[in-house]
Amino acid sequence: MTRTAIIQTTAAGASAELTRRGILPDQPVTLLLDVDEEIVPGRREARARVVAAGLSDKDIDRLIDDARSEAQSLIE
Repeated sequence: MTRTAIIQTTAAGASAELTRRGILPDQPVTLLLDVDEEIVPGRREARARVVAAGLSDKDIDRLIDDARSEAQSLIE
């Protein structure tokens, strides 16, 4: 028998909330995301433009990681 629970938290707090409830790290969970409908189409359109410019998913991931590292160095 599967039990269902609704947990409302932020993405940053999800792991801590699951741990607080005794969910083990290797235990399967299903997340239902409440995504702002205005954001999703914009993201899709932006990704399509980047791919059309000839960049792969791997390139996009690398650019995101580079930007995160840059931003982190400004914070520290």
